[in-house]
Amino acid sequence: MNHPALPWVLPFAVFMLLLAAAPHLGLPPVAELAVRLLAPALVIAVFSRHLLSFRVVSFLPSVLLGVGVFVLWVAPDLTFNGWRAHWLFQNPVTGTLESTLPPEARADWLALTLRITRAAIVVPIVEELFWRGWLMRWIINPDFEQVPLGTYAHGAFWITALLFALAHGSYWEVGFLTGAVYNWWMVRTKSVSDLILVHAVTNACLAAFVLATGRWEFWM
Repeated sequence: MNHPALPWVLPFAVFMLLLAAAPHLGLPPVAELAVRLLAPALVIAVFSRHLLSFRVVSFLPSVLLGVGVFVLWVAPDLTFNGWRAHWLFQNPVTGTLESTLPPEARADWLALTLRITRAAIVVPIVEELFWRGWLMRWIINPDFEQVPLGTYAHGAFWITALLFALAHGSYWEVGFLTGAVYNWWMVRTKSVSDLILVHAVTNACLAAFVLATGRWEFWM
């Protein structure tokens, strides 16, 4: 019998495994991007599709919140010259600022399409199922199915925000704020679908910003 956490956790686990392993497979950039898109998507389709719903509780507020989080994410770097170069953000613990999209792929429309699709569709699903669909509840009670979605507990709320921050490396400070905002919206809406929408809008705006400005470092 499948473990109840499997559909919530497995897509994220596969996504993170490929994040670490794919650059060492020696694949051409487009092939690597395709693997990092299609493998988590396949896991979602096989194991997690029953968790997904097109029913959104607060459509317009979720869209607007997603845009607001995008502004929050880029604001420090646009406001303060050299902000991200400080040792607080680039060090042996948080890593260095470097785009995962190689220079030779930045003019390739197929590579860009794969990268945008992963950022705006796959990433929001795998991350929201894991962070706010499973982890926030599991911290409250390892028998997480007994905890309703969006249940507030002080420790679970802030631990999840902190771990979300650490997963975003050199962007940890805006990652922490973003994690807190996303957690708050989960508590408000009780809806994974709303969180996926918020996250998708944030990532789509960030993709548009990267393409418009050439600030590739925002694509970690």
